[in-house]
Amino acid sequence: MKLSFVIPAFNEESYLADCIESILEQTRGLEDSTEIIVVNNASTDGTREVALRYRRVRLVDEPRKGLTFARQAGFLASRGALIANVDADSRLTPGWVQRVLHAFEANLRLASLSGPFVYYDLTRRQRFFVHVFYLVAWMTYVTNRYILRVGSMVQGGNFVVSRAALERVGGFNLDISFYGEDTDIARRLNEVGDVLFTFDLKMFSSARRLKREGMLTMAARYSINYFWTTFFKRPYTNHHVDIRDGSEA
Repeated sequence: MKLSFVIPAFNEESYLADCIESILEQTRGLEDSTEIIVVNNASTDGTREVALRYRRVRLVDEPRKGLTFARQAGFLASRGALIANVDADSRLTPGWVQRVLHAFEANLRLASLSGPFVYYDLTRRQRFFVHVFYLVAWMTYVTNRYILRVGSMVQGGNFVVSRAALERVGGFNLDISFYGEDTDIARRLNEVGDVLFTFDLKMFSSARRLKREGMLTMAARYSINYFWTTFFKRPYTNHHVDIRDGSEA
């Protein structure tokens, strides 16, 4: 079962190498059954050059700036039966690859597997509040998936999808630029298979967006867009702050 890593990257020269290195470390000996794709998403810095340093990395250029454009370009370029969507400022936790492979081998109906972020650059107190937020999100996920049956939940930047399932739902929704893209794909994939969120599949990630916009602000924005996308099939807003240059997108 081939596993393709897709890493969207817009101006990520400072973070991208650590992300790639974490994947290389866990896929040694699995070169024939894994691939790494970096999608250079209209970068103006050295992102492209960083990706080209690595022999095992395949570079895809997507000139249309936007997260879903990058995810879709990586998906179309990939060859794996499983596509791991990983953010450029993230790093795999120990055993991440083996957990993914085991989960999909054990459940043939599994369309997507996801888990939470562990923010490596927050204080212990701040990480506690993030954990509380994830617990509330998990209870909402359980209610929506198992009781209301209106969707599911994945964490953007830490989710793996089955190629067959993603093809069945038509890929990523290019009308969504940022907020709600993960909720939208979870909702649609839930109609064709199992979409599971588990605390066993953690991913290290930078908290730069939380620090830039504020934890309460981000919690509110993610929550309202999760709700809106789950029940109205579109995000509440298509606008977001680009944390790399501070502009509105």
